[in-house]
Amino acid sequence: MARRLTILGSTGSIGRNALDVVGRLGGRIEVVGLAAKENWRLLAEQAVKFGARSVAIYDEGLLPALKDALWGRGIRVLGGEEGLLEISTYDDVDMVLAGMSGISGLLPVLEAIKRGKDIALANKEILVAAGPILKEAMRSSGSKIIPVDSEHSAVFHSMLGRGREWVRRIILTATGGPFWGKEVDLSSVMVEDVLEHPVWKMGRKITVDSATMMNKGLEVIEACYLFDVSPSMVEVLIHPECVVHSMVEFSDGMVIGQMGVADMRIPIQAALTFPDVVDSGLPSLDLASVGRLSFYKPDMDRFPCLRLGYEAARIGGTMTAVLSAANEEAVMAFLSGAIPFSRIPALIEMAMEEHEPIEDPSLDLIFDSDRWARERVREVVKG
Repeated sequence: MARRLTILGSTGSIGRNALDVVGRLGGRIEVVGLAAKENWRLLAEQAVKFGARSVAIYDEGLLPALKDALWGRGIRVLGGEEGLLEISTYDDVDMVLAGMSGISGLLPVLEAIKRGKDIALANKEILVAAGPILKEAMRSSGSKIIPVDSEHSAVFHSMLGRGREWVRRIILTATGGPFWGKEVDLSSVMVEDVLEHPVWKMGRKITVDSATMMNKGLEVIEACYLFDVSPSMVEVLIHPECVVHSMVEFSDGMVIGQMGVADMRIPIQAALTFPDVVDSGLPSLDLASVGRLSFYKPDMDRFPCLRLGYEAARIGGTMTAVLSAANEEAVMAFLSGAIPFSRIPALIEMAMEEHEPIEDPSLDLIFDSDRWARERVREVVKG
């Protein structure tokens, strides 16, 4: 029987790759719902091609255009957060792929978990902001989070059959982004320089996060929540070859890791078909052509966003939501040309220093903290 899937963020990099995987799997996955933030044209094309029953556009101002594009197709067209909630919680949906960036996917994912849906998680921000709330909902409903990020997918599969009590250390690998090992003045780099990732093809926001190494800061927090470890048990290593996607060291000294080509379709398929293993038809890893595997300690003075990620992970509570929201606003300001690249970590640190963290926050307090951090960063950027 086909696994029935809703994809939140189907027009983004993760969503497009996921639909490529769905097409390759030849009927093993049935697409029930698709959602996008604003790309209504591509969303309509995807819905028709993959036979989606419902679609949702987060920007409700684009709802009329989407309805016109799908007129007479028999596809239910929804808008706003309510639309995302509806397509995530249909009784016959088995799994929700959370691929939307930012906190907009939090409520739909939480409601899906409460209804026992499994989550293929690619959205870092919702787990970073509200990890304990999502984990508590999972414990109550019995649903699972299966990570899609290549790093956490590697850790997840390395731990299969071995309990958390045996874990000594989680090692997250990083390419280092476009500026690792280069003598570059980070205060003068241009947007196009930052978006030239050496390995992965990703969305603009996550590519900037890779360049600042905030991507790894967020992943440290994510690993703490996903695998029930403390920040001191998570190490980050620069691995330019991007072959070893992450590793786990166990208490007996054994280190188990996952290797593969740098193709997001591999961890996406692993999540969508779990626990089955299905031939992907994708290229095999050729270690002889790679030649060598190298690992280096990250420079947290040059890339302070990683340090800030560890700090937020240690503090916990609402601080992780503030880190994520401040980062998102700072990245948007850089991409719009309002600030230089080197100012991103300073704005995040400013928000963290001014915030009074709250332990065990409610969902409302998490949203309040997210909103406060965004407004504070915008205020400082405007001067």
